[in-house]
Amino acid sequence: MTETLFLTSDDVAGLATPAEYVERVVDGYRQRGEGAPAEPRTALFGDDPAGMLTSYSAILPEDGYMGGYTYSAGFGAGDAWFMTPLFDADSGEPLALLDGASMNPFKTGATGAVAVDTLARDDAETVGLIGSGPQARGQLRATATVRDLTAVDVYSPTQANREAFADEMTETLGVDVTAVNSSAAAVADADIVITATTAGEPVFDGDELAPGTHVTAMGQYNPSKRELDTTTIERSTYVPDLRDRATQDAGALLHTIETGVVTESHIHAELGNIVAGNAAGRTSDDEITVFDSGGTAIETVAAAGMLYERAREQGLGSTIEFAPASDALTGK
Repeated sequence: MTETLFLTSDDVAGLATPAEYVERVVDGYRQRGEGAPAEPRTALFGDDPAGMLTSYSAILPEDGYMGGYTYSAGFGAGDAWFMTPLFDADSGEPLALLDGASMNPFKTGATGAVAVDTLARDDAETVGLIGSGPQARGQLRATATVRDLTAVDVYSPTQANREAFADEMTETLGVDVTAVNSSAAAVADADIVITATTAGEPVFDGDELAPGTHVTAMGQYNPSKRELDTTTIERSTYVPDLRDRATQDAGALLHTIETGVVTESHIHAELGNIVAGNAAGRTSDDEITVFDSGGTAIETVAAAGMLYERAREQGLGSTIEFAPASDALTGK
């Protein structure tokens, strides 16, 4: 038997700042760019009731951790649950099991911030944000750690939601966050555009992007749904989190390929390859860049490892026991 640390969502909440999440996640993507293994999601879909069960995994050898994410979303409860197992990358023993609810927007937001820092112009200072839920909060808070933001325009379909978001984030960030009445108004003249939605159809017109804009789209992980239109993909230097993930379920890219506008060669490089210096990022101030963030275990394992270390230092969590398979197989 081996003792494994169990960490609730409350245990890990507040253990790290957005900037600290970004620091660990960028190093995780560097390791990926240098050859660390990572696999895209496997998703199973239920029809009645509708829902998705998904999982993915990665090994970060320099951190000494491996693991992933398994979560359910939808189904009868209409909610989501996130489970994160963390293993020792040397011994293979289970180190921790985390409830991933509270860390989810932070580690996903950190991935978007890594892309902003890698692909956006150095002088980028304004954000057009589409979405006002927890993922939008995570993206904006993390982005504010890698660029000195001066203004944010946010749009989501429900006026009360976008106005409450604007008030909250203005106070949190000390930046003027304004609720606007359309996605076009959010995108207009933005240096950085972030989409954090569950939309099935494009949420803005790619012709509205100014030269030099960086776009992070983090709601695109279904082959039949897309936040970005064909024009945006065609105009951009396109960078996914994982190449295999993009060709599997990145709806905007797949639609653009299926309509014959681009081919798979339009994929410039994985984010990790750029972070590791094995591929170029932005090469001009007029270039439009897109980061397609569908979610990987790279950011999950990087964040979970950090939270595990801090929880142990502070004596947080409880322990559960796991039996090795050899015990079960021999009947001990």
